Amino acid sequence: MMTTTLRPTEPLQRGAEGALSRHFTVCVNSRPVGAIHLATHPSFGAAVAQIRDLRIDEPDRRRGRGTVAALAAEEVARGWGCGQLEIRVPADAEPALRLATMLGYVHRNRGMEKPLGTDAPELPAGSRGRPMTEAEFWPWAERGITEYAGDWSTRGVPEAEAMARSRKDHEKLVQRGLATPEALYSVLEHDGVRVGVLWVEFVGAKAMVYDVETEEAFRGRGHGRSLMLLAEAQAIAAGRRVLGLNVFAGNTPAERLYESLGYVTVGYSMYKSLL
Repeated sequence: MMTTTLRPTEPLQRGAEGALSRHFTVCVNSRPVGAIHLATHPSFGAAVAQIRDLRIDEPDRRRGRGTVAALAAEEVARGWGCGQLEIRVPADAEPALRLATMLGYVHRNRGMEKPLGTDAPELPAGSRGRPMTEAEFWPWAERGITEYAGDWSTRGVPEAEAMARSRKDHEKLVQRGLATPEALYSVLEHDGVRVGVLWVEFVGAKAMVYDVETEEAFRGRGHGRSLMLLAEAQAIAAGRRVLGLNVFAGNTPAERLYESLGYVTVGYSMYKSLL
């Protein structure tokens, strides 16, 4: 009889604010066949755990080892007091995606990227981007906290944890307001009227779109596409050749827009309730 178990390779690691982390060897009858890394979420804290890495050695794949290891990780996370478990699956890892789906994980959001050239795209006639003003910045940032938390809470994250993550993320990324390093906060105008906002960060060799929003009264007129073209132009001007973003599951209009602009999926974030 084959028995798959997790064997800790280190003591339980305890970090700031109660963060937990531990690496395990996946064993079959005490024989190492892979590894798994389990940790609590850096933003949601002790309520949510992450499988940060799960690897089964080639000779032992397709034998159910990964399934049993993932289920064992769930029990460890429950023992830590976590009510939810997350996993990030690369877009090209179809076996891992099938496994996660089979185990009951639900798609929360996906990461998408677009390779950029050297020539910045032009905006449609009448459209232009300008820097966000101080008077515009703080109302936008405060509204974003509530809306971002709502996005998370409607996708399985408890409301308190969702709001805490939203505030933490926004405080971290806008702690210096418009002077936040490696960030651009912009307003899109069309014929002199404000029609949307854009937040782009430069993260290493990439640029990331953290917020793109068309004003409600002007939606359905192509301004979302113009905002994304503005993001491309800003990334190219900053010397970045990849532009990335995350889109929540179910946001079909946004997904279609990004796909039409040449973005491809690079990974899926999935979650499962442990309650």
